[in-house]
Amino acid sequence: MYIAAANLQLIGLAMQYRSVKGFTGWGQLGILLIFLGAGFILGGGIQLLIGMRLIPSGLPPDKMAQAMMDAMTKPENVGAARLSQVLGQFCILFVPSVLYLLVCHGKNKFWLGFNKHINARQILLGFVLIFMANIIANPLAILTKEMLKNYPDLNALGMRLEIEYTRQVTALSNLKSWGEFWMAILIMGFFAAVFEEVFFRGTVQNLLERWWKNPFLAILATSVLFSFIHMSVYLFLSRIVLGFVLGLMYQRSKNIWVNIIAHFLNNSIAVIQLFWLSTHKQKIEVDKIDPDVPWWAGLTGVVITWGLFLLFEKVSSKNKMQVDFEEQNLLDKSEVLHPFAKNKNNQ
Repeated sequence: MYIAAANLQLIGLAMQYRSVKGFTGWGQLGILLIFLGAGFILGGGIQLLIGMRLIPSGLPPDKMAQAMMDAMTKPENVGAARLSQVLGQFCILFVPSVLYLLVCHGKNKFWLGFNKHINARQILLGFVLIFMANIIANPLAILTKEMLKNYPDLNALGMRLEIEYTRQVTALSNLKSWGEFWMAILIMGFFAAVFEEVFFRGTVQNLLERWWKNPFLAILATSVLFSFIHMSVYLFLSRIVLGFVLGLMYQRSKNIWVNIIAHFLNNSIAVIQLFWLSTHKQKIEVDKIDPDVPWWAGLTGVVITWGLFLLFEKVSSKNKMQVDFEEQNLLDKSEVLHPFAKNKNNQ
């Protein structure tokens, strides 16, 4: 009896998801959280050092934080502000992802979603899907603002966050020349897309999907985290929608480059809008850059997006099959038990 119980327990342990290096889901999550915390400390320390160089010495500690934030928004400090942003994102998002990869899976970047199985149709449809996601998300932003009017404290917090975010974006998008424009494309467009996609889709979503074996919940949880880290009350639901579309796109393609390119193109459109506003000396209001979309257009967008995802899945099927085969091959070569992977071919 005891032997049978012990055997059942061993079978249960064997059925647990494990990384290539043998870490369970909880173990991988713990490792990622440790590296994420270290990334916040490192990134915060670097941003603090940059900010300290921009303010007068001798300021009281309680006034230093606001002084640094004010200094970062000055046009003459735009270079320091951009350096602070890109280094902060690099330390907080990218470094933890790479360290997590090395500890839990090894050096093969395949486990973060990087592979060669991609085609032009995926890229084109990915961009269109992100465009449609913005159409769907816009009515949610309008609805959120209307709902928050009934909650004065939360509405006030939303306004403060939006004002501060607008100040930061305005400072970073001080685009008075083509040189400034291309710098913004690189920092606000490309690097932001790479760092965010590698962390949220390549690391977090991959971990949750393999661990929970429930793609929908993995995508939803990652989307909520994706929205939360952007620190916007008014656009919280909107960014969940954007994150969900990006997550579903990755789940259907299993290629992080599809997400990075689509995300980069979406960011670039925003930079182009900011460049136009800046060169025409118009006030920049981040939450008002996109035109208002009526609710019926948003619902229509949901139907169109659903159809586009069916097409995206079709053009991605061959590539995804190759990715699954490559993953199975890598797991077979590892020394840990992966029955979850072996069962994928039977589903």
